[in-house]
Amino acid sequence: MDDEVFGQLGAGGPLDAAAVETRVEELLAAMTLDEKVKALSGDGPALRGNLEMARRYNGTPIVAGAVPRLGIPGIRFSDGPRGVVMYRSTAFPVPMARGATFDPELEERIGDAIGVEARAQGANLFAGVCINLLRHPRWGRAQETYGEDPHLLGEMGAALVRGAQRHVMACVKHFAANSMENSRFWVDVRVDDATLRDIYLPHFRRCVEAGAASVMSAYNQVNGEWCGHHGYLLGKILKEEWKFEGFVMSDFTFGVRECAAAVNGGQDLEMPFLWRFKPLRRLVEQGVVSRERLDDAVRRLLRMQVRFAQRGEPDRYRREAVAGAEHRALAREAARKSIVLLRNEEIRWSDGDGAPLLPLDERRVRRLAVIGKLAAARNLGDLGSSRVRPPSTVTLLDGIKAAAAARGMAVEIDDGERPAGAAALAASCDAVLVVAGSGARDEGEWIGVTGGDRRSLRLQLREERLIARVARANPRTGVVLMGGSAFETEAWIGSVSALVMVWFPGMEGGHAAADVLFGDHPPGGRLPCTWARAESQLPPFRRFARRVEYGPLHGYRMMEAKSSLPAFPFGFGLGYTTTTLDGHRIAEVAGAAEGARRVTVAVEVANTGTRAGVEVIQVYVPEALGSDAGPLRTLRGFQRVELAPGERRTVAVTVQVPPAAERIWVGTSSSEDDLVPLAVGG
Repeated sequence: MDDEVFGQLGAGGPLDAAAVETRVEELLAAMTLDEKVKALSGDGPALRGNLEMARRYNGTPIVAGAVPRLGIPGIRFSDGPRGVVMYRSTAFPVPMARGATFDPELEERIGDAIGVEARAQGANLFAGVCINLLRHPRWGRAQETYGEDPHLLGEMGAALVRGAQRHVMACVKHFAANSMENSRFWVDVRVDDATLRDIYLPHFRRCVEAGAASVMSAYNQVNGEWCGHHGYLLGKILKEEWKFEGFVMSDFTFGVRECAAAVNGGQDLEMPFLWRFKPLRRLVEQGVVSRERLDDAVRRLLRMQVRFAQRGEPDRYRREAVAGAEHRALAREAARKSIVLLRNEEIRWSDGDGAPLLPLDERRVRRLAVIGKLAAARNLGDLGSSRVRPPSTVTLLDGIKAAAAARGMAVEIDDGERPAGAAALAASCDAVLVVAGSGARDEGEWIGVTGGDRRSLRLQLREERLIARVARANPRTGVVLMGGSAFETEAWIGSVSALVMVWFPGMEGGHAAADVLFGDHPPGGRLPCTWARAESQLPPFRRFARRVEYGPLHGYRMMEAKSSLPAFPFGFGLGYTTTTLDGHRIAEVAGAAEGARRVTVAVEVANTGTRAGVEVIQVYVPEALGSDAGPLRTLRGFQRVELAPGERRTVAVTVQVPPAAERIWVGTSSSEDDLVPLAVGG
């Protein structure tokens, strides 16, 4: 397989950096002008290739720039953010769910697994590091990114890059300011330079510093210039300021609008087929595109192919590793750690005792009602370019039934289409779980009749009415939500005893959800995005905008700036145990008082309950970002900690603190109520 993936580029053993550059220059010198021009576009025929992609996107590697004569395999592309899109691969939870784990080490392991599956199936590039900032939770492709915070995006994206690049090149996307779906092909994002650099670019830089081989430009415009042509973004910032050594590829088909502007602006590769780059040879001969710029693009493509041909673990690239037991277990672990418990009220049971609804206890729950059509759905996320086709999928209902059967618990099922019948069933059972939320028709990549930006953050009216009616019939009702980002819950949350967010949980999601619902594992997720009480608390959002202003405030920073109280704050999540944080202190300060300082915060975390628990220790620093002058609490460090009953542990988090900052905050969410201020001096 390596011969196919990397051609002759890996022959002769590992090369140091200088030897890589020497081989690149040898290959470049041996290439004809036609071969150089060809290297800058996808190899397949455009018309037939687009028809094939419409039928089955990325079913096999998409090849660009192969030169068989010289043993150059070209870029062998595989999408996508929740696993390898090709063939029948492991479907991991969507990145938003993985963002909820606040666990870069876990994300690096997922990257490693994806890299193995990509290379085992003929790819040498994984284009699934999606780190666009979630400016508004109605964005249809929110599920493909890690959340609303640049620091979290950068840490999780860098971890995925590190893991995948043990085996294949990784591509980071979509550069930049891409966070609207229905208007992505034409919208002009207007943003001042300070806001662009402070809020919409830092996570890309973090992934570049982690060694990302490629960056994909976005479809949209930024300040009147197409991202695929954007000399300021691609040339000045990415390549000049950040010293990016890899290559830029376009988003597919419409990512390039005009050849000379794109190549001269810093675009290195038109994907997935030759279209706008057809006149490239003529433009080079005429001097419109310089030979130096052409050679620079080819050199970047060759450099990464040669560099990554020297990496890998050949013994692992077996077909049986794809969606095998090890990777399925990893998908289950990721889903389990992503699940966020948002509400779990104490209720009165038939035995007279008071206790929360979750975890479900077989001593009290002998008959469990599961209501809602999403319970039995293979709800993995959208059907666009991130779609993974695993060999099997465990639905929520599958997982719940299996766990209930092991406990001698009966499960009664109703799809919720007839609310009166669902309510009658609920009344006859000891406890109820209503499964609601969104699917591929409601959100995701916009492909005409499905997906796109969400029309509202509320559930469908029929689901809200179903929840209310079922909860009236049985007060021991919990709601399990599926979806890619935040929901508005104000209309019904007061009527239910528990609320759990499971996101789009991947191929093992049903088992993972049952692990948490029945208490075999704690709910370990924390919100990677703010859940507003009402959309009026959020930036404006128009699905088919031609032009939009991106300001410096969104998410939890906007909540603080407006003194607005969200339904659930960024970083929030409950557990099944009790934990305490004490002994908060500044353990170390490095750097001069008049300059930026590196401050280490230490806190004692104790599990004082009888069940295993999770906390995510978060450190916030006062920073003025972008064009907003007021310093606001900004996440600059976090650490996930898992504790056995009775366990106590010291957690240390190091952050960069601005010179003028007099205090920082440590705690368990972005809410001021969950934070303790610590003085750091002037």
